[in-house]
Amino acid sequence: MKLFYVPGTCSLSPHIVAREAGLPVDLELVDRQSKQTSAGRDYKALNPKGYVPALQLDDGQILTEGTVIVQYLADQKPATKLAPPAGTMERYRLMEWLNFIATELHKGVSPLFNPKLPDELRKTTLERLNDRLGQVERRLAEKPYLMGDAFSVADAYLFVVLFWCKKRLGVPMGPFPAIERQYGKLAERPAVAAALKEEGLVA
Repeated sequence: MKLFYVPGTCSLSPHIVAREAGLPVDLELVDRQSKQTSAGRDYKALNPKGYVPALQLDDGQILTEGTVIVQYLADQKPATKLAPPAGTMERYRLMEWLNFIATELHKGVSPLFNPKLPDELRKTTLERLNDRLGQVERRLAEKPYLMGDAFSVADAYLFVVLFWCKKRLGVPMGPFPAIERQYGKLAERPAVAAALKEEGLVA
């Protein structure tokens, strides 16, 4: 399998999951501007959506959308328990968290990357984001991980959004001590640390 990625973007989530699962996934860098890959391929010909991540399966099929890719990767190694079995209520709970992170956190934080965002809009964006982070805070104050007692693909995705908040956007995290603890705990996981290093995000 091959994962198409841009360092530090949401493609970091399946990169972490692949490492957690011990899956042999090759990385191919995508240039954001030219849409050319490090192997000289036209990324938009492979994935017309044009954004990462995309996963090329061994049979040549291309799978897109990060929340789908992480579930696919987890299902290749069910013994790792990175995702509950398909069809169970626990799996739907996982999808519930993945969709929350994608639509409320990921998309919620996206406007903050715009340096020209008006102050008033930045304020309302942060207020909404803080409300959503508050829901994560309450969960992590009660449970070690989003799904309960064990790390899952949802935690990998959450880490990426928290990485943006802390390292790129300067979102104040003081009101969220449980999230702060979680970030530190996740950053120390070998798979997370290795993915960050391979993407050049840490020394």
